[in-house]
Amino acid sequence: MSEQYKLATFAGGCFWCMVSPFDEQPGIEKIVSGYTGGHTENPTYEEVCSDTTGHYEAVQITYDPAVFPYKKLLELYWLQIDPTDTGGQFHDRGQSYQTAIFYHDEEQRELAEVSKAELAASGRFQKPIATEILPAGPFYPAEEKHQDYYKKNPFHYNMYKEGSGRARFIREHWKEQKSDEELRKELTPIQYEVTRNSATEPPFRNEYWNTFEDGIYVDIISGEPLFSSTDKFDAGCGWPSFTRPIRRIELEERLDTSHGMRRIEVRAKQSDSHLGHVFDDGPGLDRARYCINSAALRFIPKEKLEEEGYGQYLKLFG
Repeated sequence: MSEQYKLATFAGGCFWCMVSPFDEQPGIEKIVSGYTGGHTENPTYEEVCSDTTGHYEAVQITYDPAVFPYKKLLELYWLQIDPTDTGGQFHDRGQSYQTAIFYHDEEQRELAEVSKAELAASGRFQKPIATEILPAGPFYPAEEKHQDYYKKNPFHYNMYKEGSGRARFIREHWKEQKSDEELRKELTPIQYEVTRNSATEPPFRNEYWNTFEDGIYVDIISGEPLFSSTDKFDAGCGWPSFTRPIRRIELEERLDTSHGMRRIEVRAKQSDSHLGHVFDDGPGLDRARYCINSAALRFIPKEKLEEEGYGQYLKLFG
């Protein structure tokens, strides 16, 4: 390995999900999925998963510290995991799925200790930070079928990342909590009035009322995926209309008696943003029509889903 590059080794649960966040970042030369921290040589995937070898599933990253410093690698690493889980990661349980930072020199150890302490002091998590910081040892590359799994099997990878609970955890626990002052600065006046004060934008004079390009619509504040273009239809009302949300659990429905009417308001759970209302005159089997303000949404085209961290939703488009 050229003196220009250094190694970084991270265990973050299933190594399938620990490649894509680092891959193709500037200064990242190579990422290898493999096994480390155990007491046997050249273990197989099945042996490691049996929790009899002492190995962790991990990724070893060859990086240029002048372009992508180790501190930045650590920051990106934390964003992929539940650092408080002592028994594995998400639905994957056992020692082989536990988290750990394996340092290759004293500088890495010190930076890892500082980074861990800063996370603990941030108050983001109520439970202690369980991720261990350990000296790097022999690293054994995993079988070829496990290398770059997210590229070779994108559909299964995205299904797994969502189904395991990892994607949801990342969205819920690593999102930025913004103050009202910050929101006033970041949102347009109509976006702020709609999401925070339950205003309604003008029909036929809003961004997405007649947009039918393939993609998903996310919460303008939290980034939580809410609706898909596959469920969008022209209701003739002048606002974006959907037959259903991507995940009904992400929405909260409340009785709204404002303006002398009885309606069902729809709000986003994560950001507590007002989105619009749901009516019973839609074309679907349950007759639902989610009438949503464009100002509460951000549209992400299908071709940009992977780039913006929503690759798991490509499955919605076959």
